[in-house]
Amino acid sequence: MILPIYTYGQPVLRKVAEDIDPDYPELKELIQNMFETNERADGVGLAAPQIGLPIRVVIVDLTPLAEDYPEYADFKRAYINGYIVEDEGETILMDEGCLSLPGIHERVPRAERVHVQYVDQDFVEHDEWVDGYLARVLQHEFDHLEGKVFTDRISPLRRQMNKGKFNALLSGKVRCDYKVKAIKK
Repeated sequence: MILPIYTYGQPVLRKVAEDIDPDYPELKELIQNMFETNERADGVGLAAPQIGLPIRVVIVDLTPLAEDYPEYADFKRAYINGYIVEDEGETILMDEGCLSLPGIHERVPRAERVHVQYVDQDFVEHDEWVDGYLARVLQHEFDHLEGKVFTDRISPLRRQMNKGKFNALLSGKVRCDYKVKAIKK
């Protein structure tokens, strides 16, 4: 089922998400719905707060990038109760966008490599170092679990330059090709 994506201004996007346990109701269905929603919106990742749930669930689907990144062919994963333990390496600037902030794209600094801990959808524990594009995607999605969006990581000047776009989102003026739940004022 395709779910609406919550846009900038929705309070759930600013809440720190909570861990869940294995008996969370209909978890596998939720994860499947998140993959379908992400695919419909042409995203590479989606965090539960973006669909209105303040829980620590993230899905990542890098298969559309397989032509440029062959290592991501058939890469679809769920990350539950995920945390970034530490980061290392160079800070790299790269353009980012977000399904919750349609129409806004900025160069965002992210660590080259991150140490993550999470459980998969079978609640098997994972503790691993991730680098490259996946590290960037996980940093972006795990930020959502901490109540942050990518524009929190850009300079105040760049945020000011996007003020009109933020205000449009806050007034419910959203243009995108997927289902959203915009703030209503």
